[in-house]
Amino acid sequence: MSPRRPKLKDSGREVALFQRRALVGFLIIVVCLGVLAARFVHLQVVRHDEFATRADQNRIKLRPIPPARGLIFDRNGVLLADNTAAFRLEITPEQVRDKDVDGLLARLRDFVPLTDDDIKRYKEQRKGRRSFNSIPLRFRLSEDEVAKFAVNRWRFPGVEVVPYLTRTYPRGAEFGHVVGYVARIDEADLRDLDVTRYAGTTHIGKTGIERYYEKILHGEPGYERVEINADGRALRVLDSTPPKPGKNLFLTIDVRLQEAAEAIFEGKPGSAVAIDPRNGEVLAMVSVPSFDPNLFVNGISHVDYRSLMSSPMRPLLHRALVGGYKPGSTVKPFMGIAGLEQGIRRLDDTVFSSGEFHIPGQSRGYRDWRRGGHGRVDLVESLAQSVNTYFYSLALDMGIDRMSGYLAKFGFGARTGIDLSGESTGILPSKDWKRAMYNKPWFPGETVIAGIGQGYWVVTPVQLANATAILAARGAHHPIHLLRATQAGFSAPVEPVALAAAEPSFIVDMTNWDRVRDGMVAVVAGSTGTAARVFADAPYTAAGKTGTAQRFSRTGNEVDTRGLDAAQRHQALFVAFAPVDQPQIALALVMEYGASGSLDAAPLGRKILDTWLAPPPGTVPVAPASAAPRTHAAPAPPAPAETTR
Repeated sequence: MSPRRPKLKDSGREVALFQRRALVGFLIIVVCLGVLAARFVHLQVVRHDEFATRADQNRIKLRPIPPARGLIFDRNGVLLADNTAAFRLEITPEQVRDKDVDGLLARLRDFVPLTDDDIKRYKEQRKGRRSFNSIPLRFRLSEDEVAKFAVNRWRFPGVEVVPYLTRTYPRGAEFGHVVGYVARIDEADLRDLDVTRYAGTTHIGKTGIERYYEKILHGEPGYERVEINADGRALRVLDSTPPKPGKNLFLTIDVRLQEAAEAIFEGKPGSAVAIDPRNGEVLAMVSVPSFDPNLFVNGISHVDYRSLMSSPMRPLLHRALVGGYKPGSTVKPFMGIAGLEQGIRRLDDTVFSSGEFHIPGQSRGYRDWRRGGHGRVDLVESLAQSVNTYFYSLALDMGIDRMSGYLAKFGFGARTGIDLSGESTGILPSKDWKRAMYNKPWFPGETVIAGIGQGYWVVTPVQLANATAILAARGAHHPIHLLRATQAGFSAPVEPVALAAAEPSFIVDMTNWDRVRDGMVAVVAGSTGTAARVFADAPYTAAGKTGTAQRFSRTGNEVDTRGLDAAQRHQALFVAFAPVDQPQIALALVMEYGASGSLDAAPLGRKILDTWLAPPPGTVPVAPASAAPRTHAAPAPPAPAETTR
């Protein structure tokens, strides 16, 4: 058997096979490269803007710049609310590496003192913020604290020391109620705020002028594009849009008059409001005691807050705006003009005061403050001596509905509309009011005591001052206000605020007004006036009326309760305007504890009027700006009580 011949290779076939395989491989490579190129084009060309933006977001941070809050001045340019430079500690949650915020806060305490209040407030704000927004943890760091943290900054990614402007109130408690204060934005604020407009802002006006004019004071935020590293630390600012600061405000308040009005109370609870009757400008608004608004700016401590809340003097109560008081005899001038204007009394009508007034057919007597009475008196003398009988009789003849209808023209029983939030309406008693409140009928005896400012009556000091200003302006009403002018910046002009149009006088016969004015002048200048001794040497002629809302029944000819416990004393009141011929100031003053209006309130009113009308040599009250272009729960009915001077 012959050996088998080896099979020869087919070189051509192998070459062809190799070529086919090479072509398939090449086509696969081309397809893969094509897919890669298409993907590259899709990512680098089609979606270029999207990925460029994402890259910038990793490298560039858009940081809001909060605007500088507008400053607040008095009418003469005295600073009432300022901005001062300070440092705060902020945390950006998304930049905290281990996401263990509690652990981070615990470690931070080794370098920066943190109170439980600081941590609590931080966690509350964290609930309403996005993780990329920084949240303030601690305000007003000291220089030592800033330096100590800076050395250990590398330990705390996501934590930064940030410079900012903090609100300060140079006059402290003196303007605590009027100017108010700003405080940290809380969850309730976040629900109502424009997030874009308040980007980067940590504080907002909470009370007073700060709250009412928040939109004007706040301004508009700016932004800056900042390049950051992997740790989130800022490397450089690429560009920025500056913020627009808030406007500066000039109030109608005069610091000198405000200081004088507050000082006269000597810390005793009460309130005083002074108004320019020519234009409605509030010259002073005092509520004593007050509080230091600086305590609230960066978060008041629990100890301080409990101290304010538990104080029997109630320093947080804005007495001028929401304090409810019986007006007592201070309503008598308004009753007098109401009786004359409605034809219930004539100019020469008199009433005999025997010391006790009786409603026909009733045995119950309503007393005058002087035992035995004042004899026969007309309107002028009844105002001068504060004779109750005249006004008992007038009220009974007028009736409660006509009385409340006319006195409403002076603003009683309604908000004055002053530019502050939270004003009380007070109570102007009427049949409808009592029916709505208690579902009970009205009785004649309630009309009688309403005629001397007792019973269901409740007024606020600002209401009483507003009514006095209307009376001083002969029935014309200039809406009262606290804002006098604004300024867009320190280099910008001061622009007076447009005055609201005055309401024309509702007094028909000015001889009626003259008679009431004469009676009020007799109070401070007549031989029988209840405040004549107080104003004996005044360099101006004033028109006034004392009042006492009694808490203690008369046991003798003169009622002096100053030796009693404070809660048993009367409320002493005084209203006035001066000078009589051209009134420049109308005043209402309330002392919560005092013997009577003539003994306690009138002397304080004299000091306020002296400050404005008889200032120290070289000082002159600011002229009115009228020429410039200027675009409670109801208490249970008390037992009837008489009122004194």
